[in-house]
Amino acid sequence: MIEPDSPSSSGNGTHSLLSASGQINQQLGDNDAQDSEPKLVLIEEHPTLPLYDLNFDKYPFSKPCPYASDAQALEELNACDYTERITHEMARSGQSKRRVRVYADGIYDLFHQGHARQLMQAKNLFPNVYLIVGVCSNELTLKMKGRTVMNGFERYEAVRHCRYVDEIVANAPWTLTDEFLNEHKIDFVAHDDIPYGGSGGVGDIYAHLKERGMFVATERTPGVSTSDIVARIVKDYDMFVRRNLARGYTAKELNVSFLSEKKFRFQNKMDELKTRGKRVKIDLLTRWEAKSRDLLNAFLQAFGRERLFSIWRESKGKIMSAWGSSASLEAGSDMDSDQDEYEDMQPVAQSDSALETVHGHASAAAAAAAESANNLSRSSSSPEVGSAHC
Repeated sequence: MIEPDSPSSSGNGTHSLLSASGQINQQLGDNDAQDSEPKLVLIEEHPTLPLYDLNFDKYPFSKPCPYASDAQALEELNACDYTERITHEMARSGQSKRRVRVYADGIYDLFHQGHARQLMQAKNLFPNVYLIVGVCSNELTLKMKGRTVMNGFERYEAVRHCRYVDEIVANAPWTLTDEFLNEHKIDFVAHDDIPYGGSGGVGDIYAHLKERGMFVATERTPGVSTSDIVARIVKDYDMFVRRNLARGYTAKELNVSFLSEKKFRFQNKMDELKTRGKRVKIDLLTRWEAKSRDLLNAFLQAFGRERLFSIWRESKGKIMSAWGSSASLEAGSDMDSDQDEYEDMQPVAQSDSALETVHGHASAAAAAAAESANNLSRSSSSPEVGSAHC
């Protein structure tokens, strides 16, 4: 941590914001500060913002814009010839011989796209604009409007890192006086055209600038504002408290009572159990899906299209071979029956042929007997015939 009077090394010049001991309490956002003595304890309250001793020489191509008291901003201020007053027509036509110094101011709490769009419009009002942005301190904002979410230093740094901004005025005044305009050599003031009240919300703090032709209106971004963002947080208060408790914040830091803390922690535990149950369910479903995929792949490998065709071909071959075997068996059984019938008929045929042979032999014997009988009869009768002739 550096001391308030020690310069911060910066490519934009010495960070004199830290050396201004009379304003450090306001710039660091201490709403309760009553004395003008620097209080470094405020820096210790925000250890996540070690921006005081950053060396921007390590970033040669793009750097945050300087504060109004830095050397770079002072050099730009001294080079400006404020005796040459620039009218709106000259600035619009680009006829001015120097850069047009446009000033935009605000609280810029919870810096959002509406703020960025407003600053973009202010930067593009004229061809050659040097945009100066004033950010009010926490003390002044608390007095004139209400408490902020971000402290002063956080809001300064948020605007300082916007690409459209050329210079930051810390601890900017609520009402713009002629002394302030001349000190910063401001040509025009950019703000939305809605009348913005002063102390107590009465009147329009930009009325005198509008009368002098030094006011240029910008358009508000509909649907977004710091109040809308705060309203969203309040609407979902329980959810944000539970989330921050789960992240390690204490009930004291969140301004939560003991009973509310226990209730929120119980709800977080129930949500954790539900989430764990969902994870288990998802794991089971994932495993089941993987297992079913494996079973499906195995089934397709076993009974896929190619496998089914192979089974069909094999089955077809088996059916055809089985069909051929049955046909040959039937043919063989027919031949066997014919053979059996032939064999059955063979003894009959043999018996018939034997009978025919016996009958033939009998007939031949009978014929031979008859012939022998005839011969005998002829031999017995032949002498008588011979004797008669003799």
